[in-house]
This record gives sequence, C-alpha cells and structure tokens, in this order.
Amino acid sequence: MTDTCGLDVKPVLATFVENEALPGTGVEPAVFWRGLATLLEEFGPRNRELLEIRDHLQEKIDLWLKDEPGAGRDPDRQREFLTDSGYLVPEPESFEITVDGNDPEVSTLAGAQLVVPASNARYALNAANARWGSLYDALYGTDAIDEENGAARGGDYNPVRGARVIARARALLDRVAPLTNGSHGEARAYTVTGGALGVELPNGTSALSDPQTFAGYRGPAAAPEAVLLRHHGLHVEIRIDREHPVGGTDPAGVADVYLEAALSTIIDCEDSVAVVDAEDEVGVYRNWLGLMQGTLTADFQRGGQTVSREAAPDRGYTAPDGESFELPGRALLLVRNVGLHMYTDSVRDAAGNEIPQGFLDAMVTVAAGIHDLKQTGRLRNSRRNAIYVVKPKMHGPEEAAFVASMFSRIEEIYGLPQGTVRIGVMDEERRTSANLAACIHAVRDRLFFINTGFLDRTGDEIHTAMHAGPMVPKNDIKHTAWIDAYEARNVQIGLQCGLSGEAQIGKGMWAAPDRMADMLEQKGAQLKAGATTAWVPSPTAATLHALHYHDVDVFAVHQQIDPQARSRLADLLTPPLADDDDFGEEAIRRELENNAQGILGYVVRWIDQGVGCSKVPDIHDIGLMEDRATLRISSQHIANWLRHGIVSQEQVLEVFRRMAAVVDRQNAGDPAYRPMAPDFDGPAFKAACDLVFKGATQPNGYTEFLLRHWRRTAKAAAGNHS
Repeated sequence: MTDTCGLDVKPVLATFVENEALPGTGVEPAVFWRGLATLLEEFGPRNRELLEIRDHLQEKIDLWLKDEPGAGRDPDRQREFLTDSGYLVPEPESFEITVDGNDPEVSTLAGAQLVVPASNARYALNAANARWGSLYDALYGTDAIDEENGAARGGDYNPVRGARVIARARALLDRVAPLTNGSHGEARAYTVTGGALGVELPNGTSALSDPQTFAGYRGPAAAPEAVLLRHHGLHVEIRIDREHPVGGTDPAGVADVYLEAALSTIIDCEDSVAVVDAEDEVGVYRNWLGLMQGTLTADFQRGGQTVSREAAPDRGYTAPDGESFELPGRALLLVRNVGLHMYTDSVRDAAGNEIPQGFLDAMVTVAAGIHDLKQTGRLRNSRRNAIYVVKPKMHGPEEAAFVASMFSRIEEIYGLPQGTVRIGVMDEERRTSANLAACIHAVRDRLFFINTGFLDRTGDEIHTAMHAGPMVPKNDIKHTAWIDAYEARNVQIGLQCGLSGEAQIGKGMWAAPDRMADMLEQKGAQLKAGATTAWVPSPTAATLHALHYHDVDVFAVHQQIDPQARSRLADLLTPPLADDDDFGEEAIRRELENNAQGILGYVVRWIDQGVGCSKVPDIHDIGLMEDRATLRISSQHIANWLRHGIVSQEQVLEVFRRMAAVVDRQNAGDPAYRPMAPDFDGPAFKAACDLVFKGATQPNGYTEFLLRHWRRTAKAAAGNHS
C-alpha cells in the first residue's frame, strides 16, 4: 500500500495515476491525492447519508405495503403516502436548462448511441470508430436483407444478395437526396461543376432537388472519390472507386455508401464491466485515458493475421465553395462512472474505510479528460471543451444536486472552468422518474442528456413494489401502464425543461444484436416518440439504426408534442402487479426456466471470466446482450414470486440445476468455460442462487454487491486477487 496524503492507495493505482494519467495535464500527484482526500472529507459523509435515506425510504414503503394490503394498486394512496414520506418532492417552477453549449452530437443532432465496456480496448475502439459505417456491409451481413430467392449470406460473395443491398442503398439516396429527375439507381457518374453536384443518367444529367443537400466531395471535382450529402443534419458519403470489386461492376463506380451513424458512444465503467479490484479499475481507466489521448490501440487475430485497431482520423472534404473542411471521424465519447452505492478498497481513508468508488471514478476520468481539453494527443473529442460524464442510479433530486456539487468541487481542484464537466442523468430509478423535473433542475447548468434506462428501471420497479403483490410475467411488464407513462413523461418533461436542441433525450437498448430486421421494424418508434438518441449494441446496429434518423425528423416531432400534456403520475405509480396470482404450472415453469437460464448464462461469465457484458444465448439459443441491468430484472422477478409464494425455494433451486446443464451445453465450445453441473458448488452457481434467494434484501435490488463478492472469491481461488 502507498500512503498518499493520508490515503492508503493500492500501488497499481498509484503508479497508474502518477505515471500515466497525470503527466501532460498540469495536475501534480499531490494535487490529485489531496483533492481526493478533500472530496472524502467534504462529500463522504453526505454520500453515506444519501444511501441511508434510500434504505429508510424503502423500509417505509415495505412496511406500508405489508400493513396496507392492496395499497400498492391504488396510485392515489401511493401518491399521498410517498409525498408524506418525502419520496415525492414539489416540482420546481417552470424553467429551462442553462448549460453553456454542449457539442452538437448531444444537442442539435439526432443519431444513434453506442454503449461499450471500458474494459475491452478493441470494443471501445470499434465503438469510437462507429461514427461512420458501411451501409453495404451492414445490410449484406445481417438479416436486414432476407435470404429468400437465392439471396443467402453464407460462402463467397452472392451477387443476388449484393444487388438487393445496392438497390436498398440507392433507395435511401433517393429519399435523402432526391434528383430533379431520375433516380440514383440510374446514375452513370457523379461530377461537381461550379459547386453543384451533377448526376449523369442514361438520358442526360440531373441535379439535386435541394442543392443544399450537397455538402462536399473528396478528390477531383470532375471525378470525385467521394460525394458527401447531408440530411436531417447527418452525413451520407457515396464512395466511388471503379477499381473496387463492387465499384468496378457499378455503372457509376459506387463501391459503398457510408452513413454517419453513432454520433456518441458511452465508454462504460459501470454495468457492462466486471470490476472488483484495483487491477480491474486501472484497466478501465487506462482504456479511457488512451481514448482521450488518442493513443489507444488493440491487436487481434483475424484469418490467421494480426490486425491492429486504433482511433479513426477525422475525414477531409472539399466544400461546394472550394474550401477544405473536416468532419469528426469518431463518435463523441462519454464516460459512465459508477453510482453512489459502490465503494472500493483500492483506496482507503485514514480510518481504514473503503471510499466511494464514484469519487475515484470522477477524479480519474476527469483527469483523463483534461488531455482532450489541452489537446495533448493527435485527436479531439469535445470541440466545446467539455468532459461528459454519465451518472447512473441516482435516486431523486437530492442525489443529483450532490453529484453536481461534487463535480463543481473537482473543477476547483483541477483549476477547470465551472461547467466543464457535463452530467448525463440516467432516468433508471423510480424516485428519479417520479421527480424528474426536480432532478433536471438540480443539474440544469451541466446537463447533456436524460435517458430512459428501461431495464434498470424495471428492476427498481419490481424491488420498490416487492411487497405489493406478485408481478406479471417478465415479458408482460413492458406492456403495462407504468412503463408507457415512464417513457412518455421522460420526453415530455425533457421538452418542458428546454432540452430540445440543447441536450439529448435518449431511450434504451436494442438487446438482440442478431435481429436487425426486427430492429429496423421496431426501433424507429423511439424517434417518433421524441428520442434524439437511442442505444444500440454494435457498430453494425448503429449503421442500420441511422436509417431511422433519415426517416424521422426528431426535432420536427418535438414541435408536435405538447410538453404540458404530461402522462399521468398516477400511471407511473401503478406497479405491474398481476390481477390473478394463479399463473398455471406450465406458465410458471416457463417463466422460471427463462429467468434462471438468463441469470446463469450471464453470471457464469461475470464470475469465472470477468466478462461484464456479452451476447448470451437465451433458452431458445437466441443471442441477447446481457449486463447487470438485465440481471437485476430476472433476479428481482424470481425474488418477487418467492416472496408471494408463486414458487418455492426448492422449486427454484431445481430449475437452476437443470438450467445450469443447459448453459454448460451452450458454452461447450469455450475452452475457458468451467461447467457448473453436476457439482453445483462453484462460485458462479452460488452467486446466481444468492442473487435470487437474497434478492429481496439487496439494496434497491442491485446485483453489484453479490457479484463482487463471488468474483473476488473466484479470483482468489485462481490466485490472482489483488
């Protein structure tokens, strides 16, 4: 341990901070450690107090629901009780946020958002580079194009499938940049003359119906290598290369169509990572630092060759007036810190206590962001000299105000202008949803997004109303009144608080990365509801989701929404309780198997391999993206049914044992996998059982505490626990 300004710091962390993170920032190590000590002194007691308030409020809710059977079904009684208990607070007078200029990616533009674990450098770089994506590749390689009538995906290049891809892309061009006559599908050549785009057709030359759609080009004007279009603020690049295998067969030489896709990416240090000790923390911090410095690289094997990945450079073009300009080559990078409830032993205070991990996250990730502010590397992230921090799992406006004050103090420690650190508010806990306007008001001069995290929000809904009665089956929850009110109120309150054109209004993840046809059919509804961004699980999904932002002008949608006509708070306060607790044996069996298999499939990788987010086959062998938010739902749902006698502990344990064998089979091809059956005595299986059998007593139903315990147990058994 290193004694630094009265703090006991793990050497691996101290070395990283002093030798890697700080050099180049102008921040001396003593300033960093003294600043962290100052945070602990000034904010540590309040952090614990806020957590005690959470527990106290939940205890009051639990007792009330036990003493007042049926009260959980009456939103008027709930509202009165929650107001009297201090859970609901008065709304602020009408106001608008006053943030001093967010980057356009989170203010004036609407587009896809990726979330990626900070622990995986390759994935982080892929996500950062997902600002631009090949539409041809995204269509050809997914089920977005069906395989009927000879359009199969497998094997060598299929010209039938390729023709369908090209036709789909040309149809997009006709929508975003229609011609005065003819179609892009008939194009024989693209040229630039006098600052205008000309399109040669079989029977003459056409032009763009709206000349303003033409944004620039690359290469010679008479034969450009790329043509840049702009629609709804997003760019589309027609790549022209007659030497390319595809371009060589195209009459106009079009080799591909690239879409501006993931405008922003969350580099996640929270729900999608398995961080339990100093080594893990340094791993995620180092990758975030490398992104801010522009130095992060990753090597991997593909086809027997070593492939290197690095952050993409900006893209150069010539404007219609002949001036040169650049567009960002990467998504705007945001970093998600942990919530207030997480503590770490990587640093201990003078009394030997673990410190709030969020304090350490904030100090390190903001320090790393200073490299971008000072432009110490080859690339820029924020053009507005801002550092964007997503803050999850805040419960109500008191906690939001606390976080804003903490970042203000960090700015003072580092000598940064006030307001440099911007805050993204995850609307994923019930007390935040019910008091959203007050939460926004608390961070009004720092806000860059509000986002409905419906997965965590569902887990908290179940836990908060644990004693109100049995919940409907998990898949039916998304069709109940509270979630509709939750999603609608988030947009309505965001618009009322002036977020349109100033900050993102976001919506949650598409969890099935192999089902892109379904995503294309369904995810556009989030834009029509007013979301300026929505989460996607991969760069390919971001490229396809970009199509929705060309179909829907989100800012025009905002003009059609009356923010004063809010969805009822009463609906938000109506938990998804079953009307009849006689679900039938078969339905109960299916529900238990589905939940248990999902829990085991995720937990076994978290505990045994330290993988915090992965594509996990469900009970039907369909790959779904899982992280701690999905785990929270499944574990809380079974805990709720246990509490109300729908299932027994013996019944649940029997299903867990059967599903462990299923998960073992699904992972049989992984050489690093350790089977759970037939002994059922490994830390992964024990962790999964604990999450359910101890689920009702976990603070807010969070899974982090049990996962950390069992991951540390597994690492200690392997001899590599720090």
